[in-house]
Amino acid sequence: MNKKIAFYIIALLSLISSSINAQNTRLNNSNTIGWFNYFGTFKVSQKFGIHTEYQFRRTETITEWQQSLLRVGVNYQLNPRIQLRLGYAWIETFPYGEIPINGMGKDFTEHRLFQMATITDKVSIVDLSHRFMLEQRWVGRYSNANLTTEDEFPFLNRLRYMFRMQIPFKGKEIKDKTAYLAIYDEVFIGFGKNVNENIFDQNRVGILIGYKFSPSIRIEGGYLYQTLQLGREVNNRNVFQDNNGLIINANFNFDLTTKNKNVSF
Repeated sequence: MNKKIAFYIIALLSLISSSINAQNTRLNNSNTIGWFNYFGTFKVSQKFGIHTEYQFRRTETITEWQQSLLRVGVNYQLNPRIQLRLGYAWIETFPYGEIPINGMGKDFTEHRLFQMATITDKVSIVDLSHRFMLEQRWVGRYSNANLTTEDEFPFLNRLRYMFRMQIPFKGKEIKDKTAYLAIYDEVFIGFGKNVNENIFDQNRVGILIGYKFSPSIRIEGGYLYQTLQLGREVNNRNVFQDNNGLIINANFNFDLTTKNKNVSF
C-alpha cells in the first residue's frame, strides 16, 4: 500500500477511536438520526461561485425534528487544489432525546458566519480532501422558562476540520456513471470565553456509497455516527449524545459560464 495512503488511513482511524473513547464521569444519550441534505453550487465565473445548502435533520430516523439548517456562501477558487468560501448559516435546533441540548427543553435559533478552506489531493486512485472551517456563532437562549422566544444570543467560536477520502469501485478515477466509496471524519472544537463545557464540541464519522451521474449530479447515502457534547452539565456530569443512522446527500454543480446550461444525467 502506498505509504501516504496508509498514513491517512491511520490518522482517520485515530480520530475515530478518540471520538468514541468513553469516560466514566459522563452521561450518554443515544438517538437514531436521519440526515437528508441538498448541496448546490453555481459557478458564475472562472474564479467565483455561489454555494447553497439545506440539511433536513431528523431523529427517530425521520419522524421527529433534530435540526433545520440553511447555509449560503461565496466560493473563490484560489487554484485547482484550493477553494475558499465565506458565508452565513441559519440553524433551528429542536428538543429531542432524553436530554435536550437546551436545558429548558425548548427549540432555539442559531446564526453563524463562517470562513472555509478546502484543499484537495490525489494519491493513486484515492481522492483526498482537507476542509478547515472557522465559525462565529450566535446561539439563542432563554433567560427564564416563561419566555416563548430567545432573548439572549451569546457569542461562540468554533473550529472544524474534516478529512475525507473517495475511492472508485471501478477504474482509477471517479468519472461520470461511476460508483465510489467515501469515508470522512470531522472534529469540532469550541474556543473563547463562552465555550463552557464543550471545548470538544462534536465528532462525525461517515461511510457512504456514492454515484456520479454526470459532472452536474452526485448522490450519496450511507451511515453517520455523531458524538456531541452538550455545553452544560447534568448532576455535575458531562453529557454526550451518541447519534447514529442514515445520511443521504444530493450534490448539484451548475456551470453558468458555459453556453449549454442544461443539467444532464
